[in-house]
Amino acid sequence: MIEVIEGGLHTTVQDLGRYGYQRYGVPVSGAMDSHSLRLANLLIGNPEDAAGLEITLVGPKLKFLADTAVVLGGADLRPRVDGQPFQMWRIVKIKAGSLLTFDGPQAGMRCYLAVPGGVDVPVVMGSRSTYTRSAIGGYKGRILKPGDRLSALQGPGPLSRGCKLPQALMPAFGHLHLLRVIMGPQEDAFTPQGIASFLSSTYTVSRQSDRVGIRLEGEGIQHVKSGDIISDGAPFGAVQVPGSGQPVVLMADRGTTGGYTKIAAIITTDIGKLAQALPGDKVSFKAVTLNEAQALLAEREELVLEFKRHVEGIKAGGVSRVTIAVEGAALLVTDDSGTPLTETERFPIGHAGLKRSMTVRAGGQAYTFEVEVHRQD
Repeated sequence: MIEVIEGGLHTTVQDLGRYGYQRYGVPVSGAMDSHSLRLANLLIGNPEDAAGLEITLVGPKLKFLADTAVVLGGADLRPRVDGQPFQMWRIVKIKAGSLLTFDGPQAGMRCYLAVPGGVDVPVVMGSRSTYTRSAIGGYKGRILKPGDRLSALQGPGPLSRGCKLPQALMPAFGHLHLLRVIMGPQEDAFTPQGIASFLSSTYTVSRQSDRVGIRLEGEGIQHVKSGDIISDGAPFGAVQVPGSGQPVVLMADRGTTGGYTKIAAIITTDIGKLAQALPGDKVSFKAVTLNEAQALLAEREELVLEFKRHVEGIKAGGVSRVTIAVEGAALLVTDDSGTPLTETERFPIGHAGLKRSMTVRAGGQAYTFEVEVHRQD
């Protein structure tokens, strides 16, 4: 279905990762910005863990060998189809013979391409993700090269209606990144001055960063004794500080254990921000509690769940439930009885001249609208 004409800087097949094998030293891998891959998959009508392409910084040149539809999510690398600008975060139909190219980063670092059904590569240890250092999974265990051909699994087909990501879920990528962290687990290995430096300094993303770790440069973080510990588990987003005092954030291809002190871990909702940080971008840290981190994750997942309901409604041939956006949050609209409001229930097709007052609730607040519907012939 897709022929690789040019591979780009680092284009790999990724899903949400390879779990259950860290005890054997096999990294989880998966998408660096898993949230963006999930949304791109949902938007095209796939399960959220389907495999797509992770396109890093300098995009590939891809030729489509059959008519299809795709979604590009995550970083805006200024994609084009046959020279024409390609819209991010919506389903775009592509004809056989078309070329997908990228002009370079507009915002963010990693773009995700989702195709109906997901990219068809062998499942290795429960995942289609590529771990290039051990040549595990993905397309022959490596980055894509000219001449490679990719096909897609049989899927339900792309959605044809409501095929645009809601604004409330649209990630925004800038060049200044405030990352919230939970302190520990080796917080006591650092002096008060070292902890103060970590939480008050601005760090620069190094060019030496990769899928294993994002290296940061800036104010040194002072240890009580040294940066070495007996190796322990290395979670996604852990901020490791070796003896140099310069932090390294462990990412998707991190080793399963590490022998350097960890001052903190980035909360799940903010890891994608760092995954999208370009070399030279600025990063600072803010400590939050576990409860605060869980509340932020729950809030985001509620929005994702609402979008999944919207997608399932479209798949079932229905219409989406009505939502409103209030201060960046998407809220489900119900009537006074708590029943979700839908377009067909209130405005049946062919019903002209409807005029009425309607009171609805969203986010605990009541809103009254004067609604008038006219037929457009």
